[in-house]
Amino acid sequence: MAEDDRYDRADSFNVREQGRVSQESAPEVSTPTGTVREESRPRQGQRTVNSGRRVRPIHRVRVPKARRMRLSVVKVDPWSVAKVSFMLSIALGIIQVACVTILWWILSTVGVFDKVSSLVSSAGLSGKNGFDIMNFFGLSRVVSAVTLFSIFEVVVIVILAVIGAFLYNVVSSLVGGVHVTLGDD
Repeated sequence: MAEDDRYDRADSFNVREQGRVSQESAPEVSTPTGTVREESRPRQGQRTVNSGRRVRPIHRVRVPKARRMRLSVVKVDPWSVAKVSFMLSIALGIIQVACVTILWWILSTVGVFDKVSSLVSSAGLSGKNGFDIMNFFGLSRVVSAVTLFSIFEVVVIVILAVIGAFLYNVVSSLVGGVHVTLGDD
């Protein structure tokens, strides 16, 4: 190994006058780009100060460019798609039940159900006992219907997502997948 090569690679070591590399740490100097260790022997073409330590030439601080990587999604695991779609569809079902409950409560508080019942009765469409829309659209009946619909929706979404993953894998093997460029901003 040439002596100059040893000095070039010894950035993190303290180089002694005899040319041996020791494991002792060199003094650290803070720079805008990080911490740099000083070496006791100058590299070729560098100036030294009276203390014998080398002084690095002053360079402009380079701002690192953002790295960009171009990747391709070539295969999607159907089991992981099933798990994720199941959890997302469960969350969607809970949100639907909560929204329908809140909407029913708002409509009941405003008096929409009473107005519809009186409108149907005044139109003469009610039978002998009268017409009460709350018999058809009570809170328990509405929440039960939305819950059953949400359960059915969970099953359909998971099945469609898994079929979509299999179809993506087939098409990806033919055309190479989706190309994504990731940036390090």
